[in-house]
Amino acid sequence: MKKFYLILVLTLFMNFACSTEKEKVTLEPGTASYVFASDLAKVLPAVNPDSNKVIIETTTFVVTSGEVIDLILKNFGKDADQLLKMPPDQIKGIIEMNADKLAERKLLLKSANAKGISVSDEHVDSILQAQYERLGGEEKFVEYLNNNGMTIEVVKEDITKGVIVTEYMEDVLVNESDISDEELQSNYHQLIQQDQTASVQHILLLTQDKPNTEKAVIYNKMKTILAKARAGEDFGMLAQKYSEDPGSKDRGGLYEDFTRGTMVKPFEDAAFSVPVGELSDIIETRYGYHILKVVNRKRETRSFEEIKPELTKKLLDEKKGDISSAHIAKLKDEYGYTKYSL
Repeated sequence: MKKFYLILVLTLFMNFACSTEKEKVTLEPGTASYVFASDLAKVLPAVNPDSNKVIIETTTFVVTSGEVIDLILKNFGKDADQLLKMPPDQIKGIIEMNADKLAERKLLLKSANAKGISVSDEHVDSILQAQYERLGGEEKFVEYLNNNGMTIEVVKEDITKGVIVTEYMEDVLVNESDISDEELQSNYHQLIQQDQTASVQHILLLTQDKPNTEKAVIYNKMKTILAKARAGEDFGMLAQKYSEDPGSKDRGGLYEDFTRGTMVKPFEDAAFSVPVGELSDIIETRYGYHILKVVNRKRETRSFEEIKPELTKKLLDEKKGDISSAHIAKLKDEYGYTKYSL
């Protein structure tokens, strides 16, 4: 499991319990959440479970300090004790931020429920199975939860609500993205104007963690290899003899049809700029010194209609953050979202 940060990000492992109409969630005396809130109030009196201050208010629900503290305890179990060691201002900031995230997720769930979005038990189980595998099986997963004061029931509820919100936001992205055919055509035109993949042979001499004096020796060795290649010696044979890249040396240093963004930048820059059939100068990356022979490059050959779904997804991914923020802001306005400081 990841290190505990006391920041409830929008992931599947969260508990977003929805209140009924204007219900104010309170903590029952004697419960673990009440005791934890009482301990926390010794550092930050504003979170006293008896006062249970409202942090977020909308026309249909409120979010209280007690509800946020209960959420933190359910999701992080024993790790939530880290809050008790923090200064008041930091605790205040964490609780207010998580109140915002909780309220935003409630708004999204309300909208998703209004659209009839649901998730099957089979889907939830498939996600749970993936989580089991990450921790070495169901038994170890449940053991981890129990050891940390968490329950499988909370996890299942988190997954269910997380999937519902994800599906809802995917629908929002499609309906509110306003991606025009002209925008897609423009992106397609840019795409077909430049090479999309490259194939190269290369030789690498490693320099990682080596002193400058040794690097100088390695550089001079690479100069000698480059001179041999420029004199006409077979590049593939040189790669097999000298290259220290285990991923390519047995294939004559060949890397085929890699896309932009795949390789480290100096390597990529050479692969997409050196003329096909020619050799690069000596290139330095964090791995060491390279020389490349560019074998070929390819451009996009698919038609606009063939690649249109891929272009649409790419533009949606680029706009995702702005669209999500704008949609949440619209929901806050619709529901009269008001935030109060602790």
